[in-house]
Amino acid sequence: MQVTTEDGGRLNAFAKEPRMEVMDLETSRSRGRSSLLMMVGGVVLVAGLMAVTVAIS
Repeated sequence: MQVTTEDGGRLNAFAKEPRMEVMDLETSRSRGRSSLLMMVGGVVLVAGLMAVTVAIS
């Protein structure tokens, strides 16, 4: 961690940032599909929970 001294003698610690990852086109496409699948699954889950809530009340 990098530590700097601010005005007034306070210490401020900065975490190390992760290295950047360069993705090729094929990798980005597969991640796009999995992200889309996860988003659709989340929408279905929320819609299902809302339907159960309406059915109970």
